[in-house]
Amino acid sequence: MIDTSPPDLAREAPPVQLLDPAGRRVEHPDWSIDLSTDEYRALYRDLVLVRRFDAEATTLQRQGELGLWASLRGQEAAQIGAGRALDLRDFVFSSYREHGVAWCRGIDPVGMLGFWRGTAHGCWDPYQAGMANYQVVVGGHALHGVGYAMGVQRDGADSAVLVCFGDGATSQGDVNEAFTFAGVYGSPVVFYCQNNQWAISEPLERQTRVPLYRRAVGFGFPGIRVDGNDVLACLAVTRGALEHARSGAGPVLIEAVTYRMSPHTTSDDATRYRSAGEVAEWEGRDPIARMRAYLDDSGLADAGFFDEVDAEAESLAVRVRAGCRATPDPPATVIFDHVYAGPHALVDAEREQFTAFQAQFDDAP
Repeated sequence: MIDTSPPDLAREAPPVQLLDPAGRRVEHPDWSIDLSTDEYRALYRDLVLVRRFDAEATTLQRQGELGLWASLRGQEAAQIGAGRALDLRDFVFSSYREHGVAWCRGIDPVGMLGFWRGTAHGCWDPYQAGMANYQVVVGGHALHGVGYAMGVQRDGADSAVLVCFGDGATSQGDVNEAFTFAGVYGSPVVFYCQNNQWAISEPLERQTRVPLYRRAVGFGFPGIRVDGNDVLACLAVTRGALEHARSGAGPVLIEAVTYRMSPHTTSDDATRYRSAGEVAEWEGRDPIARMRAYLDDSGLADAGFFDEVDAEAESLAVRVRAGCRATPDPPATVIFDHVYAGPHALVDAEREQFTAFQAQFDDAP
């Protein structure tokens, strides 16, 4: 007889954790990390600066300087941990919320805003940064990432691909097709799912009946669940998964359990679908407060260090604001420049028609 009883989720192993919500180090039988004092401090600095950048971008959007913004507030540890696990040889495919990963790839925050301000199709050179530009189509980039990873295999390169997406994307066919190809071909790709509990207004329980990391088994590769608000655990697990992929052992799915403290984007009103109590509960697991408590309690940093980081964050915000507002609008004809890799007769004709149309208004009062 087929057992139709639901899985016993209460017996699920807890997510990998190296820092508890109070900032205390905890041991894990399979995962550990040992960093220098400077490295621990650098992770905290990343978390604070990225959050301050995110807050400034949100303010800029509210003041009409950006068309839209997708906040990462609450997901800083998941992104910084994964971003700092990457090598220069690796490549990233992200969705539209991975500002923290982009920060770790050395992309200037002011440059990130061009996409959201409508002044650039892409904000950075993917080959220079080792990271593709933002992908707005939910889950579509998972196939791009696997295709790139299959190319890495054929080139014999010693590198891996990190594909970042949210829990909602796991319901998209593209992501599941990417899992299939990656599993069958043993591609060197790490799927990094930031489970922030909400796919816009759709809660996780409407996306899946089992923890997301368990889906990997059905596609023939391992899945790992990690505390996404623990930057040390995210770093350790992602680093290990990337090494696994680079070694030729095939793909890995990581589910980083975190929370989107802000609305889905600045066009969303999250109070319509989630409670203040839920938000308050997750704010008690704040990834920055957790890391600060660890540094403070372990004597790895003092008040002077924290003040210095806060001052640097404010300086970053000032630079981002000034840089965003000073970004020039490109000529309107730039929309025709990169449709194809080379010249195209139809595009050239359309450009001429558009230019002639614009010229009608040059002498308008």
